[in-house]
Amino acid sequence: MDAMRLIVTSRRALAGSGDVPGTMTEVWQAQALAQAIGSRLAVFGPPELRGEALGLTELAGRGCGVLDTPVLAIEDLRAAQLTELGDARLALLCLGGLLGEVGIALVGIACAADDEGTYWQCMEAIDAADESRDRVLEMLRRLADRERAEPAEIPEREAG
Repeated sequence: MDAMRLIVTSRRALAGSGDVPGTMTEVWQAQALAQAIGSRLAVFGPPELRGEALGLTELAGRGCGVLDTPVLAIEDLRAAQLTELGDARLALLCLGGLLGEVGIALVGIACAADDEGTYWQCMEAIDAADESRDRVLEMLRRLADRERAEPAEIPEREAG
């Protein structure tokens, strides 16, 4: 499945998660998806993105690592369904939005947390989501720089 469909599915699932365990599962899913997208960009993406993409992979992996791993069937793991990136710029724009929503959801859980363990787990996951989003924004900046540096195509004039 392409990255855009998976990101849209993740955003909807996060928005529709009604309880703390469901939200935490969706946060984990989003971080795993960011890790998979970063990995794919590091291998197949534009050369100028590869370093930042590796950083995204590491940071998103840390985001998964600080959360309790949900019990999911393989077919329910969205990151495992990633088969293609499609338009890297569009995928990164939407992934940045998803990571922002992850941070907001985690702030809500942290503010309402009754136990210190959940609070600190959320704080670590917020930090990882924020840093992951920073990497995404840096990759978008590099793509924009590349587009500005490429010479504009000059249309061929028809001979009359």
